[in-house]
Amino acid sequence: GRIDFSSGFGNSLSMHLSRIPDIGARQLVAVLAVAENASFVAASAELQMSQPALTRTIKRIEDVLGVQLFERTTRTVRLTDAGREFVILAQRMTDDLRIAAQAMRELADQQRGQVIVTSLMSVAHGLLPRAIADYRDNRPGVEIRIRDGIHGDVLDDVKSGAADFGITYLHDIPEGLRKSKLGQGHFDLVASKGSALGGSRSNPIRFDDLRDVPLVSMPPGSQTRRVLDAAASVRGFQLTHAAVVSQIPTLLSFVRAGVGVGLVPSAAITGDLGNDLVRVAVHDPEISLEIGILQHADRILSPAAEGLLEVVQRSWRSD
Repeated sequence: GRIDFSSGFGNSLSMHLSRIPDIGARQLVAVLAVAENASFVAASAELQMSQPALTRTIKRIEDVLGVQLFERTTRTVRLTDAGREFVILAQRMTDDLRIAAQAMRELADQQRGQVIVTSLMSVAHGLLPRAIADYRDNRPGVEIRIRDGIHGDVLDDVKSGAADFGITYLHDIPEGLRKSKLGQGHFDLVASKGSALGGSRSNPIRFDDLRDVPLVSMPPGSQTRRVLDAAASVRGFQLTHAAVVSQIPTLLSFVRAGVGVGLVPSAAITGDLGNDLVRVAVHDPEISLEIGILQHADRILSPAAEGLLEVVQRSWRSD
């Protein structure tokens, strides 16, 4: 069977609307102008409308409310008790409308709002901070929230609507998500300068050279770990995972301490690694994965989120 909510909802809405007085913002302003000037002549001049039109406007509001707002004599215009109460309400309503309109303009101009981005840890550690800084240079009123994790976390965040968009590998993307490519993310070796692989190596190393080399690695459930293990398996050996960590900064600290070397997505090490770490390219084969933007197929980005997405895309191209 089919459950029909439309009938009950329509009746409820009609009943709700029937209880709302039919008074517009211009009519509220008319009441305020008469109250402030204590004169229909002065108020009509201020509003740039004829005195008869202003009189009809006030009379219509009084009819809708069922009360008299002003006491009129040939010489004076004074508020009634009901009029004083209504002027307070009208002032608050017009102030709220003005503030709301300004807020909407700021949202449309990307000057206010909140954007939630879910990202691979490697991108959140490497390329994303610079893009966020560039974005906030011109939009300091927008709050940015970053949810960083592994590939599966990004998929869950975008599917559930917890994030406006995600940055992850464009591999095993389920239905209902829209993807766009940023580029190829390849893996580099990070080693301490005093290690055998990092001491004086300026040329790329072969992937097979990592056989029996202690690695500081990401968790087994991460996409990067699965790709690297699969690449080694195809070539007939297993990588040696000496330590498993869950964050890129922790991985770099372990490498710095000499626990092992790290195979790290290049997007995670865009900046200076310091004086004690060296970055070495890996080839034969070069391990890479396509990285891009994920959005929920049924959601439209807010202006602020759309603006941040454009900055992220531009930053990736310029890297």
